[in-house]
Amino acid sequence: MQIEHPYLLFLGDARDALAAKTGLGIVDWRPEWCIGQMRLPGCNADAKLPDMNPREAADRGVRTMVIGVVNAGGVLPDDWVSIIVDALDSGLDVASGLHMRLGDIPEIAAAAQRNGRKLHDVRMSNERFATGKGDKRPGMRLLTVGTDCSVGKKYTALALEKGMRDAGFDADFRATGQTGVFISGRGAAIDAVVADFISGAVEWISPTAEPDHWDLIEGQGSLFHPSFAGVSLGLLHGAQPDAFVVCHEPTRRNMRGVNTPLPTIGDVIHMTIACGRLTNPAIRCVGIAVNTQALDEAEARDELARIEKTYGLPATDPVRFGVEGIVAEIKARFGKG
Repeated sequence: MQIEHPYLLFLGDARDALAAKTGLGIVDWRPEWCIGQMRLPGCNADAKLPDMNPREAADRGVRTMVIGVVNAGGVLPDDWVSIIVDALDSGLDVASGLHMRLGDIPEIAAAAQRNGRKLHDVRMSNERFATGKGDKRPGMRLLTVGTDCSVGKKYTALALEKGMRDAGFDADFRATGQTGVFISGRGAAIDAVVADFISGAVEWISPTAEPDHWDLIEGQGSLFHPSFAGVSLGLLHGAQPDAFVVCHEPTRRNMRGVNTPLPTIGDVIHMTIACGRLTNPAIRCVGIAVNTQALDEAEARDELARIEKTYGLPATDPVRFGVEGIVAEIKARFGKG
């Protein structure tokens, strides 16, 4: 799948920044690819890009409109169809991370055909995955896990890729979600894989490597989330991680989208080790990544200090304060790559 950039990010009527995390994530990690955004009335997300429609975007050199919004079930609202058709008629390709195939909608398929444009369904892989085998494979792996969904697992893995490379490690980010695929240009959306093949798909994403190479695997969901735990468990078994980092948002009380209380960081550490031992008995936690966006700097530093003292592990906000402490922990426990 070769998605042409630059991009126009379609943010629709996203109710908040988390609903537009696909688009905002692309801006954070590939700002040079992002020319503009398109928002509908009532949109509460802002990528801080110029607002423009598809025809204006095409005139600015945009090649692809990316649907940068996520919603429950990954459905395509009816009122977006005409916008996508307009983008195709304006000469743009369209890329989507939703669960629905763009080409399954007759108006969109017809517009793509008459304009000779491409439709990219990032969640739909053409790869045929095997079932997971759980055999130990060479190479080192780190998985980001969470107390909830949408707490920073992708950002933590990307920050660790940069931080570990800066420290001399041979390290690569491995995408398991649609935003990560847009950012990295490779990977597979694990939540769209048939359940029996999830662990095998992760083995494919992070294959045999040199003994000192690190794959930094993007986590999904949470082992404690009633909606997504199945994906999280299959990902854990396929990743076969030597190390994991727990990602947490300290102001939440319930898990996103449900009434289930948020687990503690300690709950997640113990459950991840208990379940992860199936495919890697040596699995261990090497740090805690805390999304402190809702806290001021003093509150954030106090919270990180409290977490470090409680769990005896380095705690940081990867975006706000960097990942040097976690990288140092990895080096101390495993040696430098």
